[in-house]
Parts: sequence; C-alpha cells; structure tokens
Amino acid sequence: MALEIERKFLVRGDFRPDVVNSTRIQQGYLCSAPERCVRVRLTGDQGFLTIKGGTSTSGLTRYEWEHQLPVTEALELLSLCEPGRIEKVRHRVDFAGKTFEVDEFGGDNQGLMIAELELEFEDEPFERPGWLGQEVTGDARYYNSSLIRKPYRDW
Repeated sequence: MALEIERKFLVRGDFRPDVVNSTRIQQGYLCSAPERCVRVRLTGDQGFLTIKGGTSTSGLTRYEWEHQLPVTEALELLSLCEPGRIEKVRHRVDFAGKTFEVDEFGGDNQGLMIAELELEFEDEPFERPGWLGQEVTGDARYYNSSLIRKPYRDW
C-alpha cells in the first residue's frame, strides 16, 4: 500500500487564471468509518475504487490503495453506497513546481472550495499561492466522507 501525504486548505481568492484542466467528479462511500473508508469515484470517463486507512496523528499521512474500474462497474458500485454523494469539479493548478487540486463542491456542499496538495514527505516546503487560505489539514469536517454525513450547507 502506498502512503498519501496531503495538506488541505480553504480557498480564499481567484485561482482560475492558473487552472490547467478541470474534471467533474461524483463519488460515494461503501464504508466511511474514520479508521478506514472505501470510496467509489467517477472522474470524467473513468471509474475508481479507493481504500484509505485512518489518518496519522499529524493529520497528514494515511494509507491509500486505488484501482481503476470500468465506468459500468463504478456506476453499479455507486448504487450500493451509503446515502449521500459528493459532487465536485476538480481544478488542477500548477504553481511553483507543485500541483494543487482545487475542489469546487456542488450539491449539498455548494460554496465550499478546498485546495489539496500531495507531498513527498510531511515537512516538505512549498510556496503558497496568494489564493490559498486557512489550512484545514486534519480537520475531519473537511473530509469528503464527513461531508456526506454533515454537508457544508448544514454547518
């Protein structure tokens, strides 16, 4: 299993001039327990099944396994998911040698925008773009699996 090291931030400014590409994402959870989650995702014309372990004490690192699926299988698995779906558009933004993924949520999470940055190691330095806001790494309210149970509109 691979380790995912990721930091999350709220978005507070206009990132759009630097967008490289954008993809519509729909996802659901077969299991959304804090210590493990199993996610089904449709990204454009691709399907994925992802298993993630619990988050480390730093809130930055967790185990992740992902497998690509045919879209038909992903659609079938989505029908088996827990109630609720995540709908978002993921914008890829390259900045100072790093790639930020800015998720612009729709549906019950309309108005929420989160930038994610995957790193090679936990204390890896990076330059912050001006549109990057407050860090929310480790704040469980911002986990996609949490946003299904308690959407942003209900905060």
